[in-house]
Amino acid sequence: MPRSQSRTAALRAQGSTRVVQRVQTGVRLEKHILKVLKAIAEYHEITLGDVIEGIVLHAFEGKPAFGPEGLERIREFRRIYGLELSAFHAHHMIEAPGHPAAGHPRTRRRP
Repeated sequence: MPRSQSRTAALRAQGSTRVVQRVQTGVRLEKHILKVLKAIAEYHEITLGDVIEGIVLHAFEGKPAFGPEGLERIREFRRIYGLELSAFHAHHMIEAPGHPAAGHPRTRRRP
């Protein structure tokens, strides 16, 4: 049984699960960030959506989403997939020239 299924079974046994309503959405992400997120999801045998939800819910509460081992694994994934961006780059990225979204007002950098 995959880890995610055994973890879900354990949570159900504890009564810790919550029924939610999910929606399909189209989100544009920087390609190296996406590769790292997919690697995390594959490692934990969960969906990309589960990874994103977990990171966001932890951030909303000011809690770290990953412990020391998880952060070390992420450093390795970043190296493997060439992710050189950091938190400093958040909100300072623009589309590469020539990409269809490059001229879109929401993808241009604001002064």
